[in-house]
Amino acid sequence: MAGVRKLELEEALALGPKWRHACHALLYAPDPGLLFGRVPLRSAVLMQMRFDGRLGFPGGFVKLQEESLEDGLNRELREELGEAVAAIRVERADHRSSRAVSGPRIVTHFYVKRLTLEQLVAVEIGAPHAKDHGLEVLGLVRVPLYTLHDGVGGLPAFLDNTFIGTAREQLLEALQDLGLLESGSVSRFKISALH
Repeated sequence: MAGVRKLELEEALALGPKWRHACHALLYAPDPGLLFGRVPLRSAVLMQMRFDGRLGFPGGFVKLQEESLEDGLNRELREELGEAVAAIRVERADHRSSRAVSGPRIVTHFYVKRLTLEQLVAVEIGAPHAKDHGLEVLGLVRVPLYTLHDGVGGLPAFLDNTFIGTAREQLLEALQDLGLLESGSVSRFKISALH
C-alpha cells in the first residue's frame, strides 16, 4: 500500500500530536475440529465485516491524551465485541507491528491475542449484543485456514474479499509468524495479492 511504512512502536509513539493512532487485534484460539470430519481447522481466527462492507480486525481509534494504546484497544474491543471480551485483556506484549500512513497521518498498531477456544466462542456468542453490533460491526467471521481440494475454496477464496487498509497483509503475516499455515503457503498468497 502506497504511503505506508512499518515503524517500531517507540518510533510510532514519538510522531507527535498531529498523528492519530488506531489499534486493532487478531483474536485466535487453537481449534482441534474437523470440517466434514476430515479437513483440520487448526485454529479459529476472528475478523469482522465492517460497516463499509470490508473485512478488518476489531478495534479503532484511541485517545492517546486520555488512555494508553492498550486501554483504548480494550475499550474498542468491548464496544465492538461485547462484555465477553472484558475477561480478556490485550497487553503491550501482544503488540505485533505499527504502520504509519503518511497521507492522513494515521498510525495503525496491530496486536495478536491467543485465547482458549471457549473464550473465543464466548466472544462470538456475545458479539451480537455489543454496543456497535449492527452499526460499525456487521458481524464476525472465522478465517478458513485450509484450502479445499479444488485449490480455491477456503483461504484462497477468503483472501479474494476486500479488506480495509493493510488488514490482509497483517492477517497473512500473523498466520505465518504463528505457524498457523502450512510452510510456503503464505508466500503463494502474498504473490497472488500483487496481481
